[in-house]
Amino acid sequence: MNLARTAKLVAQAFDAALVEAGGTLPIWLTLLSIKSRELANQRELAGMIGIQGATLTHHLNAMEAQGLLARRRDPDNRRVHQVALTGAGEAMFLKLRTAALAFDKRLRAGLPDERLAEFAEVLAALRANVEV
Repeated sequence: MNLARTAKLVAQAFDAALVEAGGTLPIWLTLLSIKSRELANQRELAGMIGIQGATLTHHLNAMEAQGLLARRRDPDNRRVHQVALTGAGEAMFLKLRTAALAFDKRLRAGLPDERLAEFAEVLAALRANVEV
């Protein structure tokens, strides 16, 4: 349970850091996923973020209304929407990336690289123990 409590506390603190920077975790994950792939369709994007299509559509509608992204029909398949960042989306990505990097630095403060590497190995082993 220590892992679950720590994960919850860290997630809440990260959410708060993103909100302070003007974003949210769904916005950050969406911008990060789009940025990592110049153009993605909504189905691929939902898979990268790990949410259902309907939930993603809700987030994309809000982000489009804020001017952070643009959607257009795929010319090869009119049933598919492609998603790309706008200038405002690029600016928000940079702002949230700065917040994410600062949070990561704060989270790792005082931990030597060798302990962090060992911790990463332990986390990988825990994931492997529960993967099907």
